[in-house]
Amino acid sequence: MRNDYYVKRDENCRKTVDEILNELPSFASDYFIGIENVTSPLTRKNYAYDLRIFFRFLCEKLFRGKKPNEITLEDLENLRTDDLERYSGYLSSYEINGKREYCKEHAKARKIASVRSFYKYLFNRDRINTNVAAKLSMPKLHEKEIIRLEDGELSSLLSVVENGEGLTPRQKAAHQKTKIRDVAMITLFLGTGIRISELVGLNVEDIDFSVNGFRVTRKGGNRVILYFSDQVKTPLLEWISARAKRPNLPKTESALFVSEKDRRITVRAVENLVKKYSQIVTPLKKITPHKLRSTFGTNLYRQTGDIYVVADVLGHSDVNTTKRHYAAISDDIRRAAANSVFLGNQKNNEAQETANLPHLTENEENE
Repeated sequence: MRNDYYVKRDENCRKTVDEILNELPSFASDYFIGIENVTSPLTRKNYAYDLRIFFRFLCEKLFRGKKPNEITLEDLENLRTDDLERYSGYLSSYEINGKREYCKEHAKARKIASVRSFYKYLFNRDRINTNVAAKLSMPKLHEKEIIRLEDGELSSLLSVVENGEGLTPRQKAAHQKTKIRDVAMITLFLGTGIRISELVGLNVEDIDFSVNGFRVTRKGGNRVILYFSDQVKTPLLEWISARAKRPNLPKTESALFVSEKDRRITVRAVENLVKKYSQIVTPLKKITPHKLRSTFGTNLYRQTGDIYVVADVLGHSDVNTTKRHYAAISDDIRRAAANSVFLGNQKNNEAQETANLPHLTENEENE
């Protein structure tokens, strides 16, 4: 049986897509029907957001006086490459619903990719005769700096979550109520590399302490089992025991981690609590749940040296994604290897010291 959290999330995504499509031309609906079997509801929701921005740009800058749902296929076909290049520039800073938005290079690249996918669909279905979007260059992407917790910072974070040191008086009062839960969540992040959506979606019945494992729904909807150590097991057991004693928790609530209102905790709430604790430990680093995941991946790679194991545990479909994230650790390994090679006098001295030692015969060396 599929986790109810993901069922509800998918339903909300479909509802959002339908609401956005009401603002767009009818042929946009055809596109979403066409990609339904090869995309997740969450992906389609993001595409819908991106296309809404694109059609608003067309109405603001190129087809003034028209509404987004009045844009025609002929309008799209008649756009030039420089029109779409203007859209790329527009994404750097635009206003939507009275709020100024700014796109960095990765966000801009995704929005342009959505438009290119839309044009490609229309062209392949013979709805338009030319695919001008295919000529639009993607922004140059720079590798993001990999931010993670070092060993000392990791220990300090767990200590802060445990004892509340550094919190304001108001935060400390709340901390007394959430400490057991927060320790379990932070430990789970650091001990398994779980994604924030996977953590929020966990149900109590997903945990099996007999094997120290739990089921998660990964990107694409695949259900897999991840395992945890006894260091993770102890705080999880403490939280489940405390959770069972909550007087107002509905019997129908299956979520493993719940808020003070006894409902499934939200992604935003988890992000805020990670930010609250991490700012005390390392104020110069912007630590998010994803950075805790990176910290786990770093530690796992350093211990195993196997990039394929790391990719499998983290749920990366492409090992090249893992390699990009942990290239810096490979540099550490290569640097350590370089420092193990001695040149000049030091090597000569070592050779002299071993000259008087007994030597193995050829046969002994082969053994």
